[in-house]
Amino acid sequence: MTSQTKPASPVLEIVEAELPAGTVLHLWLKARKIGDEAILSVTLDRSEIAGPSTRRAGEFEFFAVTLGTTGRTVLAYDAETTALSVAYAFHPQTVLEEGIRVLHHDVRTAPPEVPGSYHFRPPFGWMNDPNGFGRFKGLGHLFYQHYPHGLRWNTMHWGHAVSKDLIRWTHLPMFLFPADHLSEKDDGRGGAFSGSAVPVSGPDGDDIRVFYTEHVRDREPEEQIQLSAVSRDGIVAGPSEVILPIRPEGLNLTTDFRDPYVFKGPDGRWKMLLGSRDRSGGVVLLYETADLQGATGWTFLDIIYREDGFGMTAAECPCMLPVGGMADDPETRWALIFGLLTSRDPATGRRNLTSVTVGRFDGRSFTAEFEQELDFGSDAYAFQAFVDGEEPVGIAWLANWTDFSKKDDFPTAMTLPRRVLLDGGAVLTPPVAAVENLRHRLLDETALAAGETVPLESGAVEIVLALPEAGAAFELVLDHPDVALGVRLDDEGLAILFDAGTGKPPPRYLASGARPSQLRIFLDAGSIEVFADNGRWTGTKRIPGFAAARSARLTGAVTGAKIWQLKL
Repeated sequence: MTSQTKPASPVLEIVEAELPAGTVLHLWLKARKIGDEAILSVTLDRSEIAGPSTRRAGEFEFFAVTLGTTGRTVLAYDAETTALSVAYAFHPQTVLEEGIRVLHHDVRTAPPEVPGSYHFRPPFGWMNDPNGFGRFKGLGHLFYQHYPHGLRWNTMHWGHAVSKDLIRWTHLPMFLFPADHLSEKDDGRGGAFSGSAVPVSGPDGDDIRVFYTEHVRDREPEEQIQLSAVSRDGIVAGPSEVILPIRPEGLNLTTDFRDPYVFKGPDGRWKMLLGSRDRSGGVVLLYETADLQGATGWTFLDIIYREDGFGMTAAECPCMLPVGGMADDPETRWALIFGLLTSRDPATGRRNLTSVTVGRFDGRSFTAEFEQELDFGSDAYAFQAFVDGEEPVGIAWLANWTDFSKKDDFPTAMTLPRRVLLDGGAVLTPPVAAVENLRHRLLDETALAAGETVPLESGAVEIVLALPEAGAAFELVLDHPDVALGVRLDDEGLAILFDAGTGKPPPRYLASGARPSQLRIFLDAGSIEVFADNGRWTGTKRIPGFAAARSARLTGAVTGAKIWQLKL
């Protein structure tokens, strides 16, 4: 007697949407286990139009499908054999206005549920450094380091979004993808690392040329090389070409050779900064080209800056821009900004600081005049800026590598965009004027100043304080369910008070000696940002989790205190 076992019925998962003709679908599939074949059926009005499949089980494989007609689109797959990480749809002709429509994301890639939040976050997956921050054809573009298949750092892509005011963002399709061989496994061997973007002339007006580091772990002779690609439509990147295949010789540089930042110098030529390291500490390298397209002819000029403070290793994400004047004016000063990787301030315990140095730049050499810390909260890393009209504007990753763990999910955000101003012997980084458009409703203008406890409702608020004199002492206590949180000004300076209750003494987030007379404090799910005296002292701190601060109470004399509820 023989018996037969019926095959298990497929566990069918369905994703449906009504989509117009010309819509493009971006899909990522992988097999559940080695030996399985992942298959996705794409039907349009009940007729199958595509059946992408892969036997890849180590990492998700990317597929694109274009719809020829309008109709009901159905994605169907057997969840026992097939994993679908992300599926989104967009129409190339309208995506800059409408953005992508996310049809599906895996539970592991889901963004946090923070409907009242006003900081930029990706629509799914991991995010770190801002890349290619700039304005092209009237729209602000933000590219960023992105891993779409989880909330932990892994193989790097470039995500992309656009905005008119740099506050309200529209998510666009994935812009840069890692090389195919880097996506065969989810082992973080490399990918499209940080870089920048500039406008270059094209047949239909300015195109966007991006520059980035391709990193491949253990590649010989170079783990890190520089590539460039052009986008004609501001949506899709064309093929990448290697522009710098090797580090400068004879400088005893480590394999650190990354984060190309390209900008127009005072002599009208394209310049490129790269972060690196030698035996003495971090260095910033300078290249230039006479090619108006920035595609070829990149020549190494010199090491233009060295920094070995606070035990740092490499200089990361260098950025340079004119402050207080136009780039071609010989009297204009230039600000050089970069991250001090692995640095630690022994006085406060803060890690991975960011420095800004102001000086003279003639296109080939940089002469420093003064240096200061960019952010005393130290959670505004990989700061990148561009000249928006006549004024520099920058943005940073609202996190710090010290808090990052490869074993834990680590959802993050970008900081509020900030102006970069020169005021005598200081750099100021106040928020851009458009943040005032976030003010939804005035919650209070009397109770906080009177020492009363004020409920913060959604917790997304701006607190504005005016002090009776510069340096007048106060303490703002913020009731938060997960951490001890507040802001204090006393004889030591201005501090963000933060303790996550881990049992270990937290760093002291202190702007030593600061004596401001006005403050703007922005609270959101997962963050606090403090701007004192128009950004003369700026401090940013990531708060683990996404719980909201519940109330605020102030001690100390003030001449004015307002609390605004914020909302996108």
